[in-house]
Amino acid sequence: MRINQDRRRFLSTAAATLAGLEVGMLGATKSLVRGMGIAGDNELQALRGATTWLNTPPLSPDGLRGKVVLVDFCTYTCINWLRTLPYLRAWDAKYRAHGLVVIGAHTPEFDFEHDLDNVRRAITAMRVDYPVAVDNDYAIWNGFSNHYWPALYLIDEKGAIRFTHFGEGAYDESEQMIQKVLGDAGSSGFARELVTVDAPGIEAAADWDNLRSPETYLGSEQGENFVRNAARLRLNEWTVAGDWTMGSKAVVLKQPNGRIAYRFHARDVNLVMGPTARGASVRYRVRIDGEPANGGADVDAQGQGVVTEQRTYQLVRQAPPIEDRQFDIEFLAAGVEAFCFTFG
Repeated sequence: MRINQDRRRFLSTAAATLAGLEVGMLGATKSLVRGMGIAGDNELQALRGATTWLNTPPLSPDGLRGKVVLVDFCTYTCINWLRTLPYLRAWDAKYRAHGLVVIGAHTPEFDFEHDLDNVRRAITAMRVDYPVAVDNDYAIWNGFSNHYWPALYLIDEKGAIRFTHFGEGAYDESEQMIQKVLGDAGSSGFARELVTVDAPGIEAAADWDNLRSPETYLGSEQGENFVRNAARLRLNEWTVAGDWTMGSKAVVLKQPNGRIAYRFHARDVNLVMGPTARGASVRYRVRIDGEPANGGADVDAQGQGVVTEQRTYQLVRQAPPIEDRQFDIEFLAAGVEAFCFTFG
């Protein structure tokens, strides 16, 4: 779940006090907060603040009156949102004809996620066909008083929020509430059997039982656990080798053959990164404990890949046993920036 650092620390404490919630590293959970919302239609009015709409002409609160609306806050590099996406696509496909309107509210975290070309490319590659409200000014986010990626708000035909869910998981509960609210609105004819999804690659659910490494930002503004010139990294420490500049949001490679190393404990390793110049590409090699990595969607059998665009790259998916291991990525040319590690 993407949150700012203060919000992350609050949730790691608050979530632990809520019965039935499963808490992971630094407040990242399968399901942080969920429950019934409050009545009122001010939230739908916030959709007027969209800077543009994708996959649809602009949607208005008046035009949505009488429909059941599922608003999903997202940002396209967020691993927690990516792992919910198979369910969002399935719910849209199953219930659209029965009166459900799924709306993605794309509220960017990183500067490059404000770029409309990047957002268009990402939602096309991710097969997102439902309407997306581009929320570059955070008008929708603030109108919902939202703080999290991902976040679901289920709104009934009268404009009242009937259900909210923050984070991953609770898919059965969420779909059961969709069915209930649709039924309350007079919709029928949909199958009561809950959807099942095939989620390969980066969209696959995390291996929560073996996840011991937290989301880790690399820029100075939110960076944690960075060490210099370490002979050996401890779990969840990371370092760089080569000519790097540490910016507020990312580390930027200035000369070829720069490396980033991270000691981790997880099935998957993902890295938000991209070329510093549009249209450029930078080749890389990934090793685990000194051996070529494989299994990630963005590496070949020799552990090699290429950075061509700003997005989340899946670099490692390993088979059991899951143990503490050393991740190392080497970039063969300059001109790449790396923002954030995530794990699964």
